[in-house]
Amino acid sequence: MPRLTDARKELRRTQIAEAAVRCFSRNGLERTSIADITAESGLSVGSIYAHYRNKADLVRAAARQMLHQRAGTIGEFAAADVPPDPDELLSRLTAAIDPVQARVAVQTWSEATTDPAVHDIVVDATDRVRAMLHDCITAWLVKVEHHEPPQAREHAAPIAHRVMALYQAELLYTALRSPSEETPS
Repeated sequence: MPRLTDARKELRRTQIAEAAVRCFSRNGLERTSIADITAESGLSVGSIYAHYRNKADLVRAAARQMLHQRAGTIGEFAAADVPPDPDELLSRLTAAIDPVQARVAVQTWSEATTDPAVHDIVVDATDRVRAMLHDCITAWLVKVEHHEPPQAREHAAPIAHRVMALYQAELLYTALRSPSEETPS
C-alpha cells in the first residue's frame, strides 16, 4: 500500500474534519457517530482512525480548523493599508459567518463546559481571536486615527473585547436562527 505524503495526510485530515463539521452541524456533537463521519467523508473507518484517535479528537480538530479560518480573515484586515474601524470590522466578520460553522461553534462552546481539552482549545482560540482583533483595532487607531502606538494598544483592549462579545453574540444568533439542513454556499 502506498504511503501518504505529509501534504496528502494534511488534505485527508482536512477532508475528515470538514465532513465532521457538516455532521456536527446537522446532528449535534453527541448524536454524531464515527459511522456518520465515515459516510459523509466517503472514507473508510480505518482511514478516519488513521488520522484521528476518536470523536473527541475530531471535535478538537474541527474547532481548530474553524478558528484558523477566522484568524486568517482578521489577520488580513489588520495588515491592510487602511484597517477597518471597529464597526466595519464587526460588520465584515458577521457577514462572513457560515451558519454551519456557527452551529458547530456554539456546540463546541457547550462541550467546553464539561471537556477540559475542548475547554482549553476554546479558551485559547477565543484569546487568540481577541488578540487579533486587538491588533487590528490598534492598527486602525495608529494608521487612521493617528494615535501613538502605546496609547493605541491600551485604548484598543476594551474595544476588542466588545467586538469579540458582539461577534460571539452574532455567532449564537446565526446558529439559533438557521435551519440545520443549510449548507455553505
